[in-house]
Amino acid sequence: MRLIRFPSVPRRPLLALLPLAAGLAGCQPSAPAAWSGYVEGDYVYVAAPVAGTLTHLAVAAGQTVAASAPLFQLDDVSARAARAQAEAQVAAAQAQASNGQTGLRPPQLAVSRAQLAQARAAAALADAELLRQRTLVAQGFISQSQLDNAATAARQAHDKVAELEAALQTAEQPTARPAELAAAQANTRAAQEAQAQAAWREQQTRQSAPAAGLVADTFFREGEYVGAGQPVVSLLPPDHRKARFYVPEAEVGRLQVGQPVSLGCDGCGGPIPARISRIAPQAEYTPPVIYSNSQRSKLVFQVEALPDPADALKLHPGQPLDVRPVAGTSR
Repeated sequence: MRLIRFPSVPRRPLLALLPLAAGLAGCQPSAPAAWSGYVEGDYVYVAAPVAGTLTHLAVAAGQTVAASAPLFQLDDVSARAARAQAEAQVAAAQAQASNGQTGLRPPQLAVSRAQLAQARAAAALADAELLRQRTLVAQGFISQSQLDNAATAARQAHDKVAELEAALQTAEQPTARPAELAAAQANTRAAQEAQAQAAWREQQTRQSAPAAGLVADTFFREGEYVGAGQPVVSLLPPDHRKARFYVPEAEVGRLQVGQPVSLGCDGCGGPIPARISRIAPQAEYTPPVIYSNSQRSKLVFQVEALPDPADALKLHPGQPLDVRPVAGTSR
């Protein structure tokens, strides 16, 4: 067998390649300098607590509205009819209670007094007839039964006088009996509560913006039936936009609520200041939307930070973020 000898390589060129290898090693991906996250929006879903057909939708998706701006209206025909009925019931109950406090009217009192005068005259005539019958019985001209009939008629006449006197006394009183008056007043209060409820239901068919913000979406068209409690419009106020990012388990202990951070995103211009508002109490696995080769920590903590409302307008829900601690705070 014949051995083949290769020429030896000089050692100096190998040493010259070491800086190049070191440079290539420096190009390998390193740990991220920021925490990865995204913009989250807390939407306000505006719904009516009553059901009805959507008759008017005053806004469209993408529109910016001011606080108290009208958003939509449901059919209110039934609600208006219920309110009118409740108002009529209140008027009837109030009239009944007022009638119990005033007694009879003057013409009615005059009739009662005239009836009493007639009864007294009839009683006087019955007394005179009874006296005459007694004289005739003593003289033997009539029987005892005729005298008994006259006595009975006289008693009935006096009973009628007593009845009409009591009725007139009751009619002249300024108020009804306490129990009747209390019942009438209770009916009035119940009717007023029903009126307030009917007015509230009518008012709830029209909904306005609880705060200024962006109309994120609308869920119904005019003419469609909307169930009670179903959202019709979703709003995104400026102060409802926040940063949500994930911090590795080894680093979360250095963070605290209120600590300043800096938010960075494509197209946002300079860094956006924010402050940590929440740190999740439990760890979770890195979400798929965040997981990458450069950030593959298994256990992370969800952290939220709030920017100023003016700066929050630069952020859009779903937008990727890079979150960094402010200089002077440790990571």
